[in-house]
Amino acid sequence: MKLVFCGTPQFAVPTLQQLLIAKHSIELVVTQPDRVRGRNQDPSPPPVKILAEATGISVVQPEKIRNNSDLRALLEAIRPDAIIVVAYGRIIPDWMLNLPPLGNLNLHGSLLPKYRGAAPIQWAVANGETVTGNTTMRLDAGLDTGDMLLQRELPIGADQTSEQLFPLLATMGAELMVETLQGLETGSIQPVPQEHTRASLAPILDREDAKVDFARPALEIYNRWRGFQPWPGAFTFFRGRKLTLHRLVLAGSSDLPPGELHVEGDRLFAAAGSSTRLELLEVQLEGKKRMLVADFLRGAAPHPHERLGS
Repeated sequence: MKLVFCGTPQFAVPTLQQLLIAKHSIELVVTQPDRVRGRNQDPSPPPVKILAEATGISVVQPEKIRNNSDLRALLEAIRPDAIIVVAYGRIIPDWMLNLPPLGNLNLHGSLLPKYRGAAPIQWAVANGETVTGNTTMRLDAGLDTGDMLLQRELPIGADQTSEQLFPLLATMGAELMVETLQGLETGSIQPVPQEHTRASLAPILDREDAKVDFARPALEIYNRWRGFQPWPGAFTFFRGRKLTLHRLVLAGSSDLPPGELHVEGDRLFAAAGSSTRLELLEVQLEGKKRMLVADFLRGAAPHPHERLGS
C-alpha cells in the first residue's frame, strides 16, 4: 500500500521497520520537530526521523498540523491508501481523518476501551493490571474512541515495570499493524465499535504522580513505582529534602504508622497503609548521588520513629 507514517518516539520505530519489511511504500514520514535535550541543549532528532532518513524516506516536522495548508497540500498530492499513526503526539485533524480511503490507523498500547489517553502502558502497570496489550483502531475525532480492528494481549509480570513493557509492546504492535493492513486489504477485518461504558482514562503523567502517599498499601505504592518508570518515578521527603526512591520491593507486614522508617542492620524499611511495608533498596537524596541504602544509612541513619514525607 501507499502509506504516510506519523510517529515520533522509539515506541513507533518497530512499526515503521515492519511496514518497510512488508514492502509497503512509505511516501512520507511526519514527526515532531527536533527538541533540545541534555546539558548541552543540542537539538535531538526523534527516533522515527533517524530511521526514516537512514532508509531514504522524506521527512517533515511541522510544529502544528491542524491548519497547516502546506502539509495538507502535500498529503493530498500523495493520496495515501492509509495514514499510520503511532505515538505521534498530536491530535489528528478532521481533514487528515477524512483523506485516505482506509482512514488513519492507530496503534494504541492498551486493550481498548481501557486506558484511553497519553499514558496507557504506565497506568495499566500502576493500577496493578496483570494483562495489557495492543489495539489497532481507526481514528475518529474523539480521544481513542474509534472502531477497533485487531487486539493482542500481553501478560504483565508481577515485578515488571512499564519501562520493560514498552519495547515488548512496540515489537508486538508492529506485527499487529502489518496484520491489520493485510486484513483490511483482503476484507477479512471488520471494524468493531468500542463499548464506551467500559472506557477508562490514562492521562498524561505529571511529576506529582510520583509523590508517594504512604497511607496507600505497599502493593499500591509498589505498582505505581513500577508504572512510573523511568519517569516520573517515585519520590518522598526526608528531613525536608527530596528523596527519590530508585528501587524498592514489597516487604510483608508492619505494625508501624505509615511512612515510619525502621532499620535492620544495613536494610531500611518504610511502613505503609493497611499494616504493610516496603524495603527501600536504592535512593537518592536531593543534592547527592544515587546510592544503595547501606551507603545512605551510613550518612543519614534515621532516628527512632522518624518518618518519610516531611
